Amino acid sequence: MSGVFGRSPIGATRRGVIGFSLAASSMAALAACSDDGGSDEIDVEAQSKGAMENFAADTQFTATEPFNLSVLWTDWPDLPITDKWEFFKEIEKRTKVTIDVTNIPFSDATEKRSLLISAGDAPTVIPLVYTGEENSFVSSGAILPMSDYVEHMPNFQKYVEEWDLADMIDNLKQADGKYYMLPGLQEVSVPVFTLVIRKDVFETVAGGIPQTWDEMREALVKIKAEYPDSKPLADGFEGASMLNYAAHAFGAQAGWGFGSGMIDDGSGNLVYTAATEGYKQMVEFFRGLVEDGLLDTDSMTAANDGTGGGSVTEKVAANLVFAASGSAGTAIEFATALNETVGEGNYEILQIAPPGGPAGQICEPRNFWNGFMLNAEIADSENFVAILQFLDWLYYNQEARELLRWGVLDQTYTKDASGKITLKPEFRLDAYGINPGAPTDIQKDLGWSNAVFADSTESRALKESYNSPTFVEYIDSVLSTRTPRDPNPPAPLDEMELEQASLQATPLKDTVDTATLQFILGDRDIAEWDAYVGELEAAGLQTYVDLINTARQRFEEENS
Repeated sequence: MSGVFGRSPIGATRRGVIGFSLAASSMAALAACSDDGGSDEIDVEAQSKGAMENFAADTQFTATEPFNLSVLWTDWPDLPITDKWEFFKEIEKRTKVTIDVTNIPFSDATEKRSLLISAGDAPTVIPLVYTGEENSFVSSGAILPMSDYVEHMPNFQKYVEEWDLADMIDNLKQADGKYYMLPGLQEVSVPVFTLVIRKDVFETVAGGIPQTWDEMREALVKIKAEYPDSKPLADGFEGASMLNYAAHAFGAQAGWGFGSGMIDDGSGNLVYTAATEGYKQMVEFFRGLVEDGLLDTDSMTAANDGTGGGSVTEKVAANLVFAASGSAGTAIEFATALNETVGEGNYEILQIAPPGGPAGQICEPRNFWNGFMLNAEIADSENFVAILQFLDWLYYNQEARELLRWGVLDQTYTKDASGKITLKPEFRLDAYGINPGAPTDIQKDLGWSNAVFADSTESRALKESYNSPTFVEYIDSVLSTRTPRDPNPPAPLDEMELEQASLQATPLKDTVDTATLQFILGDRDIAEWDAYVGELEAAGLQTYVDLINTARQRFEEENS
């Protein structure tokens, strides 16, 4: 969220195994082993206060003794938290765990989180963590190596296995062979952010739904001719969203997906994406859209305030934008706005698979969603095992996930024999346009579907339960017409390398962010590309690339 093309989509929009038993005879010191054979000792007898003896996957966790658990809570500007939320009361009722929140504002959540962790003041549970965000906290010992303790988390283990995620989990490992965050697991993975279009306009004016970026350009030209006051394509997230999903089609990484900046060159080695031909082609393409008045430049620079489309929504409603970055929730925001201007039934909104490009009909690698880290101090807690069990239930138990999304069965929603979920008529969920006008919003008024926990782990059925039929079509279209890129080969850094990489990566990324925006907006001639690459080299590009590739080769040798 800092920087024009910040890496993480944290808060970009509210919208965007195997049972474990603590048998009485085993109440002695157990070693929780990580995959690499290392272990941290848990004194089970001393640290199992509140833990269940026969906790297993797909069972309700209820603490044998009540306890409080501190949680870092991000406050969205349009979703103020209240202690009257049923969410907190129901969780405590079912589990005997009282959640105590430390609040941070959305506007600078990443910075506030880092300060709290660095100062040793972070709560026990640190949610809304995306893969890679844990890296900077590993060497200090501030966060817990979760891989040492997942044997105590049967739901996590079960769904990693059932959803075929083991290789992806292995890619979370740091240089010591351990991983320090647990992600949200997704049974099916499709890009959360992509293009949301006016399907009716694309079909009647442009002749159909574009499947590639070149086809998108042709369509935008036709729409611009029909609506000359428009700039028909927009982002709304400081450029970070559009460049993220577009980059893969050009064989690059950008925007939220920039990461370390390193990308597989096809041979197992890593190169700096922002100095590649693919990145240059991407920049040239979007520069061409700006030159022809097809891309809304304001939407590439306006700050993301966490509410989604913002001014882009107003432009969609005014027939000034006809395709924009967004999630399923953004599509609902656009539809709500169009109801007031174009009129309900006079338009059609569609979320489409990310367009293909020179690299093929590909999209981002299969991915996790936000998960959590734990303050390392919790390893000494007398409730340690119970806390692991509770979080395993909260994040990975399927009944808990349904609870977090919909509330209490037969109280806020019903479920038929086929598994179809229906929100009761006296309740609404404005975030997804369900039962508009009903007196009680289960998110705003009751705390269900909150952005801190509800979006993390989802089965396909749960994901489809609250989304529109068009989103279900979107999932099908991505899975049937796009191929996810292979993830980059892992290159975890040791403590000294992390410090060195951090010092080198920042000036490189600053140069990339500035130049990318300048090239796209026309403030810098693309003929200066070689000079730009020279600036990267002067900022230490080769040293940085060598550092990462050394780590890559070492990891491969040690884990081959």
